[in-house]
Amino acid sequence: MAHYQNGTLEKVTRKDGVERWRFRWLDPITRGARSKIIGTVEEWPENSKKLMNELAAIRLDINSESPNKTTAILMSTLITHYKKHELLLNSDGTLADGDASSKEYSTRDRYISYLNKWIEPRWGDYDLEDIKTVAVEEWLKTLKISDEAKASNGTKAKIRNIMSALYSHAIRWEFTDRNPIAGVTRGSGVRQSAKRAREPEVMEIEEMQKLVAALSVRERAAFSLGMSDGLRRSEIQGLKWGDIDFENHQINVVRGNVDQRISHGKTEASRRAVPLDPYTAADLHAWHEVTPYKEDSNWVFASDASRAGEKRGKQSLWLSKLMEYHIQPAAKRLGITKTVTWKILRTTYSTLLKANGEDVKVVQELLRHASAKTTMDVYTKALTPQKRAAQNKLVSMIRQQPTTASVSSTYRVEDIARIASA
Repeated sequence: MAHYQNGTLEKVTRKDGVERWRFRWLDPITRGARSKIIGTVEEWPENSKKLMNELAAIRLDINSESPNKTTAILMSTLITHYKKHELLLNSDGTLADGDASSKEYSTRDRYISYLNKWIEPRWGDYDLEDIKTVAVEEWLKTLKISDEAKASNGTKAKIRNIMSALYSHAIRWEFTDRNPIAGVTRGSGVRQSAKRAREPEVMEIEEMQKLVAALSVRERAAFSLGMSDGLRRSEIQGLKWGDIDFENHQINVVRGNVDQRISHGKTEASRRAVPLDPYTAADLHAWHEVTPYKEDSNWVFASDASRAGEKRGKQSLWLSKLMEYHIQPAAKRLGITKTVTWKILRTTYSTLLKANGEDVKVVQELLRHASAKTTMDVYTKALTPQKRAAQNKLVSMIRQQPTTASVSSTYRVEDIARIASA
């Protein structure tokens, strides 16, 4: 039987003259000597909490084949271990590229934010076995995002779910055999509602019509993709010209782009093609005519700012900035009091589809949500003509203009007619 080992820590100096920490231990299988450089002495001071947590996480790894139940494991140690193995966090604090089996970059980044801001400061010094269900539940009730404002139910529910994921990770690695967050049976774990305190904002049709007419060609094309197709911000930012199939009137959503990190969609459902209506096609055609980056391999919204330097044209625009600096100011000038965001466009898209009486399955597939009902997900599909008719009906309602003159001031009528009849 293998024995629990602590390994040894020593300072070493490489050719660059920087003093670093080296951890040495015996391989539990081959019994050969192993070592790992884990950071500089300057960045990881001796006896610092950061260094101690990293050492504890490494020890969990090398002793995982011979778990020692008598060794207390702190929540902070588990968090470090979880960040390394599940969130793919490097020792320098950067996120490694994921693969098909890992969480998306944006999800991992958000998890780390919640761990650092909420969970570790409160529970980091507790042994896993000492954290109790009711104590976590009572703590969640007290959370505030400021002196005046309480944390939302959604925020508290996410914290609860991440804590449960931490314990699931610990159970998988045999660090513990209990999950006080999930509980032994349904309803026995931490109870925290995710119900919204208020309904999300939805734009009126007249507001969208005015805003579309006021936007310049680039902003209008991006806005149309969110308004008429319900694309997520990361999906719009991840579009390349080769993804837009004008001939078959559809957009192939094959990637996302978050902080210039490429992902391949949140779920299988999110990677489905979406219909391309004539109005949005005309907006994209107009943008394609003036952008200097027209190749299939180019981003639809490539950065053309001189400050981008060598990355000019090679990386996508930051659509959060496009919204902040161009679309939101235009909405404010028009007297629109709602906070226009990419998320509100997707919420409005969903709300109006439902209000139009569209079939629930058609709406679900247009939004590319993964249904909770496996039968509906796997075996029930909305026909493409149904999806196209539903989407075109909504877009026509938003984009139709009272006169030919007002249409031509925003779009070329001949382009719309050509695309619609193709």
